[in-house]
Amino acid sequence: MMSSHSATTTRRLAITLLAGTSLAAVTPAAAQETTGANESTETGSTNNNVIIVTAQKREQNLQDVPIAITALGNEQLANLQVSNIEDAVRFLPSVTIQSLGPGFSQLYFRGVASGENANHSASLPTVGTYLDEMPVTTIQGSLDIHAYDINRIEALAGPQGTLYGASSMAGTLRIITNQPDVGSSYGAVDLELNTVAHGEMGGAAEGFYNLPISETAALRVVGWYSRDGGYIDNIHGSRTFPIMQPTDTDGDGENDTLIDLPGDDITQDNANLVEDDYNGVETYGGRLALGIDLNDSWTLRPTVMGQVTKANGVFEQERSSAVNDKLQVVQYNPEYFKDEWIQAALTIEGKIGNWDLTAAGGYLWREDEVIQDYSDYSYFYDVLAGYASYLYDNAGDQISPNQYIQGADKYNRMFGELRIASPAENRLRVIGGLFAQRQTHHITQHYIIDDLADTLEVTGTTDNIWLTEQKRIDRDYAVFGELSYDLMDNLTLTGGIRLYNYKNSLEGFFGYSAGYSGSTGESQCFGPATVKGAPCNNLDKTTSDTDFIHKLNLTYNITPDIMTYATWSRGFRPGGINRRGTLPPYGPDELDNYELGFKSTFGDVRFNLAVYQQDWNGIQLSFIGANGLTEIRNAGIARIRGAEFDFGYYNDGVTISLGGSYNDAEIRRDFCAIANDDFDCSDPADNELLAPIGTRLPTVPKFKGNFIARYEIPVFNDWTAHVQGAATYVGNRRSDLRTLENEIKGTIPSYMTADFSIGVRNDTYRFELYATNLFDGNGRLDTGIQCLETVCGDPDGLTGGGGVFYDSVIRPRVVGLKFGSDF
Repeated sequence: MMSSHSATTTRRLAITLLAGTSLAAVTPAAAQETTGANESTETGSTNNNVIIVTAQKREQNLQDVPIAITALGNEQLANLQVSNIEDAVRFLPSVTIQSLGPGFSQLYFRGVASGENANHSASLPTVGTYLDEMPVTTIQGSLDIHAYDINRIEALAGPQGTLYGASSMAGTLRIITNQPDVGSSYGAVDLELNTVAHGEMGGAAEGFYNLPISETAALRVVGWYSRDGGYIDNIHGSRTFPIMQPTDTDGDGENDTLIDLPGDDITQDNANLVEDDYNGVETYGGRLALGIDLNDSWTLRPTVMGQVTKANGVFEQERSSAVNDKLQVVQYNPEYFKDEWIQAALTIEGKIGNWDLTAAGGYLWREDEVIQDYSDYSYFYDVLAGYASYLYDNAGDQISPNQYIQGADKYNRMFGELRIASPAENRLRVIGGLFAQRQTHHITQHYIIDDLADTLEVTGTTDNIWLTEQKRIDRDYAVFGELSYDLMDNLTLTGGIRLYNYKNSLEGFFGYSAGYSGSTGESQCFGPATVKGAPCNNLDKTTSDTDFIHKLNLTYNITPDIMTYATWSRGFRPGGINRRGTLPPYGPDELDNYELGFKSTFGDVRFNLAVYQQDWNGIQLSFIGANGLTEIRNAGIARIRGAEFDFGYYNDGVTISLGGSYNDAEIRRDFCAIANDDFDCSDPADNELLAPIGTRLPTVPKFKGNFIARYEIPVFNDWTAHVQGAATYVGNRRSDLRTLENEIKGTIPSYMTADFSIGVRNDTYRFELYATNLFDGNGRLDTGIQCLETVCGDPDGLTGGGGVFYDSVIRPRVVGLKFGSDF
């Protein structure tokens, strides 16, 4: 169920659909020819080795687009058991994912990653995510869109700034839905039952119906429900908070040591939270799309899409002395997540003379709620710094320092684009437009210690030792254009530019009560509260900039089936705010891409290759600083040299595809604790060296690859059988750019997965038995920790039990049975 906010939201959606006529998006899509949920449409088709994409805002054969693109069409998404972005990324060689669970994913292209922790007040992502023609990238990560009735997913590698703007610095991921079809009535129903190794049963029910409502209008209705079985066990554990008393042992009037006084220690036990397979996920949603042909030249396409995801538990396994097996954690507080969002969009496509005019606008409302265990933070700071000795109730008695987080994020994004394009057959071609978007993010985080004294809790809250109550606004405006000219029939020069302005602000409150801290929180307030729920304001910062980025491309067609290209392009990411008062705002970072590409089609064989060097300047490096606050600095430069390839063979029921990417990504200047013009890390006491020149960038492997083989054969009457195998490989990765922190958390090891499926189908029915992660691998996606690595990682063994780390892992083996019917 939606919150009480839903009535207001509905009114906003209606206003958006009416107002969107003055906003914009892409060139008209081809008429859809889908006759079933798993059949390809004309746009995104992989029939006869032809894939139609709209990556450059025009319909083009993928082999004619002079950029590196990987596209997964409707039928291929179903064949590969893709139900969300994490599933799709396995088969996108240039893309890597960091995931902490549904709705908490960050995407990376071509090694462009510095170890961002996706904090709510930190850097924007380096990858732009689009749902149809609307950007839906949020600071928290990509929308976890259920992949059903999706026409295709396009992965555009390298900077896409001229056409897609901010946060498409390293690449763009586009999720394109199927559009209404006035041609005929048809639909599909798909059912699935599955089980996850070491866990529970799950399943899904999905369906769509395409209904022409007149000769010029059609309605498409889509719905889905799925439940993913849990596989992480919260096992029994206990630990003792030693109440350490700061003591003056040398008589100088200052506390210089911690003494554990006997008899006042507090033991924490999680017996009431022990549960097997406690991270189950429930997802349901739908899409309503209307297509209206006003006349032969103009089309109106309003769409409303929404989804709700609910999850319990965590999606990580714990590495600590308390855990002896995989897929286990010891959590001391309940954990829960709920994510709900609605997107309303309107696209108007038409012609002025023989020029294409596209206008589109959209509104995204997203709200999530989180309950999260934070007891590691309490435990390690208690042991190492005597944290708990300052915590007591109203009677003056010491209390357990156990902490947990109750958080909520509320996003509102408005978007508009107006674009015009000259005829595609002209020798001189122009595309240009105007772009604007505004995203508001209301951030609430309550860090709670039960029974906390009134004098210690943040004013206006209950048991809050720390409160974050902030409003973040990210604004982006641009004028953009590309011009292409055929110097010869087989030689084309393209130039592009985007003039942009961004303005980002952050205001509100973060910190402790004045009764607990004299340096952070209420004691630093300078004015009355401007954000609802905050006791006062201790944060009000704004940063902005105006600049431009460019693109230059030369394309040469050796033959109609062999094309080469050379590109020099630039992408950017807006700057933002450091909420710690002593740190200035951080500026934008930029990525220069120098790329040579080759695309070829020889009958049934397709082979594409791209080699590149990317220079990343002014990198926004983020890490956890004092009091667990994220700090972002523009520090150092990086160089990424790499290559990616794509091979495909399609003939007589045999499909073979092979893809891979290699990225040698390293920093080219010392990374110091304090970023400055000299970058002098020679004096550790003044400016500590955190990572030397030549250090490999984190998160992204040097090599990633995938292989898919499928064979289809007629068996009887009109039935066709298939057998398919797929494999993926992800190389090892650094967990952190900084040398010490990487040593504490450890390198993330490489892993492989294998999938298998077998099934039969005819024009009406289809049955399939499948297994993903067939050999039940335990591949790690990321490694996290609740506080500073030198504290919660306990590198010196001061707690006696070692550190506590959380490894995000791929799902264990899933075996499923699917049934579908087209009608």
